[in-house]
Amino acid sequence: MQPVERFDGKEVCIVENPDVRSGFIEAYTRSLTAKGYVVRKLPANASLVECRITSTYTANWRWDLAMYMAFAAIKVYNNAKPVGEAKYDAMHGGGNMNKFIDAEKKIGELVNQLFPGGAGV
Repeated sequence: MQPVERFDGKEVCIVENPDVRSGFIEAYTRSLTAKGYVVRKLPANASLVECRITSTYTANWRWDLAMYMAFAAIKVYNNAKPVGEAKYDAMHGGGNMNKFIDAEKKIGELVNQLFPGGAGV
């Protein structure tokens, strides 16, 4: 985990990932907005230099008695240079019932790790 250093401005652009459930980007957007950021969603083919602060994400779900988020990673770039990353990994869950977490809460935790201070001025 590497938190993003504070930056001027409030805009964070998120490059949409069509391979991930749409609920992920919605939860990610809500978490950023709650911290004072303005989110702009970019199409999947957008360049990392389209915005000063750009973010990508990936996540997958597995089935084991119920669907659960098995893995999530969020990366943040400043002018296309990597400046932050947070991951959640329950791939080694097996019989571990702790893997059945609330995905939205976990995404919020990842955002809090990445952006600990909230939006700048």
